[in-house]
Amino acid sequence: MRSNDPADFSQPVDLDGRSVLPAIDFEPATLSTDAGKLSDQEQQPGEYGDAAELAPEPRKGKRGGLFREILETVLIALIIFVAVRSLVLNFRVEGQSMMPNMTNGEMLIVNRNAYESFDLYRLVDWIPGIEHAEAREVTPFSDPQRGDIIVFDPPVSSQKPYIKRIIGLPGETVEVRDGFVYIDGERLDEPYIEGGITTCNQRDCDPVLVEEGQVFVMGDNRQNSSDSRVFGPVEVDSVQGKAWIVYWPISEFGPVESADYPDS
Repeated sequence: MRSNDPADFSQPVDLDGRSVLPAIDFEPATLSTDAGKLSDQEQQPGEYGDAAELAPEPRKGKRGGLFREILETVLIALIIFVAVRSLVLNFRVEGQSMMPNMTNGEMLIVNRNAYESFDLYRLVDWIPGIEHAEAREVTPFSDPQRGDIIVFDPPVSSQKPYIKRIIGLPGETVEVRDGFVYIDGERLDEPYIEGGITTCNQRDCDPVLVEEGQVFVMGDNRQNSSDSRVFGPVEVDSVQGKAWIVYWPISEFGPVESADYPDS
């Protein structure tokens, strides 16, 4: 018969001869809400409070950086352009005065410093105590040579420079007679042109003494060239440069060779 009284679990109970231990009363554990919290110092990097510090900063001045890059590129290109132009220039052959060796429309690179010279002492003039009585002129390339093809400002009214070949040098006397050029009385062999074609308006040319600092020039097309036979020797200071390279047309690409005068 079952009892309606509540079971007493404080004493052992015999169920069909088996002992059952009384239930152990455990006091429920409680967690402090304060203990589960981490202080600001104990929080791990990258969590909550440090997230803003580790987040990448937004890019600033993107447009300004692009403008700066463009400006730097333009400045570098300008510096290179000025440096190159101080050394060489491009020149377009116009007319027939240098045929058959140069034709109308050919494009050349001209060495602007071919005949330039400078005082070597300028490199040390700034050092105190160094004195020198005279200048020491140095020419990196060479002085004007017979056979060089040059670009120069002519001593006549012209909006464009001329291109001609150097025939006479300082101190020499140039004369044209019987269709040939004579230097100091010796006939000049010119293998780059047809012989016997040089005249001064269908007549001989009077002897011309080339002064210091001058050169006597002629076009290779002697019958169709305005040169020193017309306006006399030209000043070396008026020379813009020496023809160096033909770069157009591509079929003619290569260096501009000076004439060789083995017997001169």
